[in-house]
Amino acid sequence: MIEKLEISGVHTVVTPELRKYITKKLGKLDRYMPKHARESAHAEISLKESKSKEKKQCICEVVMYLPHGTLMAKEATMNMFAAIDIVEAKLKNQLKKYKETHSSLKIHRRVIARLQRGKM
Repeated sequence: MIEKLEISGVHTVVTPELRKYITKKLGKLDRYMPKHARESAHAEISLKESKSKEKKQCICEVVMYLPHGTLMAKEATMNMFAAIDIVEAKLKNQLKKYKETHSSLKIHRRVIARLQRGKM
């Protein structure tokens, strides 16, 4: 569970129900991080709401700070909960790519060595 989640609302009230939903959805993203990045992961969630005459627009923007980079995802929909779901899916894909590039190669070498020893 990501411990450091900073949730802020611009032109919208962050209700306890919304805060709980964000913590549930985005807090579980540490599963997709390398182990060394889990301790220092930090996320800033910004929720914005704009009302025009034609339609209401809810924007969810997440900036996640990791040891070797920063990930960002932003989505605008008519429902705040839907925007959070879409941002979660975007961050999952970005974290999988981050893990591929920043995971330790020693583990991969050990696995390959074991496989080669078994084939001989």
